[in-house]
Amino acid sequence: MINPLKDLRDFMFRGVMFESEANKFQSAGIQVGADQGQAEERLLSEALTPFGVSRRNNAIEMARLYAVLHCFENEVRSLIRERLEEKEGPNWADKLPRNVKSYAESRQKSAFTDSWLEGEKADILGFIDFGHLSSIILENWKHFEDLIPSQHWLKQRMDELEKARNFIAHNRMLLPSEFHRMYMYIADWNRVIGL
Repeated sequence: MINPLKDLRDFMFRGVMFESEANKFQSAGIQVGADQGQAEERLLSEALTPFGVSRRNNAIEMARLYAVLHCFENEVRSLIRERLEEKEGPNWADKLPRNVKSYAESRQKSAFTDSWLEGEKADILGFIDFGHLSSIILENWKHFEDLIPSQHWLKQRMDELEKARNFIAHNRMLLPSEFHRMYMYIADWNRVIGL
């Protein structure tokens, strides 16, 4: 007699046992199952195949830079949030410049009401443009002056990074010297901030 509930339970138990054993092998450095990195690389390669080699190479180079910028921009947002929350308390968002805060609130409201996108919507700093980040820090300089060498240092780097970031966001290719400058500025920031 077939018992579907028992068969399902046995199947699930075998899966849990296999996963437990597979984790032991993986922690010992033995690959079990498909290599996710290779699978992702193959999928990317297939998606890029219709395009010319030069365009693909440029896209991959720009994707690396975009990944670094993504991390950098969100680290700056985290620093702002952490510093203002630490120094100003739970109402830290009230310390954002008035025009920046109203701009972000407007974009946040649109995201909640008009958007089909389901990404992160609760963090007000996620709705602030890159260019606003330095103005928030400058407006609250007393909370950042122990970390950042000078207001000029901050403004100069953030302005140049913003121009390059916008270039990248609109899918335009940068020159090698511009790549180098962006990586250098981000490395400077990371060293100064302690990342």
